[in-house]
Amino acid sequence: MGAMTQQEKERLHAACLEVLERVGVQFYDEEALKILKDHGAQVDGEVARISPKMIEEAIESAPGRVVIYDRNGAEKMSLEKGSFYFGTGSDTPYVQDFETNQVRRAVLQDTINGTIVADALPNIDFIMSMGLASDAPVPISDIHQFVAMLRNSTKPIIVTAHDEINTKTMIEIDELVIGCPIGEKPNLMLYNEPSSPLRHAREVAQKAILAADTGMPITYVPATMIGGASPITVAGGLVVAVCELLSGLVLHQCRRPGAPFIFGGAATPLDMKTGSCCYNAPEGHLNAVYLAEMGRYYDLPLFTWGGSSDAITFDQQASMEAMFSLLINAMNGGNLIHDVGFLGQGMVYSIDSLVACHEMIGLVKRLIRGIDLSDEKLLVDTICQVGIGGSFLQEDTTARYFREEIWLPELINRDNIHNVLAGGGSFAENIKKKIKKIMTRHKPVPIPKEIDQKITAIMKSIENRELSF
Repeated sequence: MGAMTQQEKERLHAACLEVLERVGVQFYDEEALKILKDHGAQVDGEVARISPKMIEEAIESAPGRVVIYDRNGAEKMSLEKGSFYFGTGSDTPYVQDFETNQVRRAVLQDTINGTIVADALPNIDFIMSMGLASDAPVPISDIHQFVAMLRNSTKPIIVTAHDEINTKTMIEIDELVIGCPIGEKPNLMLYNEPSSPLRHAREVAQKAILAADTGMPITYVPATMIGGASPITVAGGLVVAVCELLSGLVLHQCRRPGAPFIFGGAATPLDMKTGSCCYNAPEGHLNAVYLAEMGRYYDLPLFTWGGSSDAITFDQQASMEAMFSLLINAMNGGNLIHDVGFLGQGMVYSIDSLVACHEMIGLVKRLIRGIDLSDEKLLVDTICQVGIGGSFLQEDTTARYFREEIWLPELINRDNIHNVLAGGGSFAENIKKKIKKIMTRHKPVPIPKEIDQKITAIMKSIENRELSF
């Protein structure tokens, strides 16, 4: 979109360099502090002050393109300039039940159901857990969610993980399925989030180091809140977010130069009336646009969000905000656009919203594709042949091109008024029919039986381990 001038990017970058050198960032992990110190950081207790030289070297060493594969080893996503992919969100404590429409606590079956639906939707490219499995043992709920996704879709997965140990278990399980080290053909990415302002928890640092060691791509995602964990100005929020990203990048690249790192995050405003995080405030979207600009400035793959809403249930507000966020972040050039189906400031997941957004993504893709002005598509000869006052409906070119030129929705109702008044399905009704059809008919490709039995054995082992404590 070109929202920032080169001078503005340089000014923001310089501000971040100053903060990281003057104030530094806090790492609650001894190994991370040692790595940084060994590479030139000034370490005082848990605070590391990072020099501009270290930052520039990390930016230079990180790859500008990251390739992601599916469970079967086929290349599915090339994260680089000009590409964009859509996926679900993760870890909401609540879901809006697609059968009852009631908002309730999320359980593991919700992750299974959401994964099955996402697997069936061609416009959904990658999967996150959607809900938090409240019925799974808390210390290993993240592993249960990962296995539910892995068993019910071949699509790439982004996981959250409680700690380094659970991340290692996920990698162990994943490598059983893909048949090679994760760094060779990664189908699995790690979501990692610092603690604003300017802090990296012990688990976050350890997971970043593990990702670098294994070659598992990592999305480093600040989620600072303007007016709370970052300054009240939108620009100040950007400085905090980029500082957290750059300091995470430095640790990651110091550990293993060239390891795949995905740049992104959010700086959304704190609503001063309600105390809520406003996912879809204009300031949050501006921050996403500017963070993406900075990611391109550093030549790093981009992680952003879209298809979300602050509405608690799937309604008119949800559709409006989801469509806007999908369009602006796709136009903005984000490579991984997650949170499709999120409601309630990231607290509620809705399969209805996911299916609606799948339709919206088709519309967005058509808008971004633009108009082909090649000689083939200008159809000058056809226009001259039909002439003044003629009809193009019967022309061969109409039959040849109408499916690729005109976007044909599946769920949006374009029927005439008489059919609609006679009982034609509304958008909401068509969504319900689509969900029911998927849940009844779609059968995800299963993991081979002998490998799945090994996964079951690992899960029983870690459950027994937790029971022994």
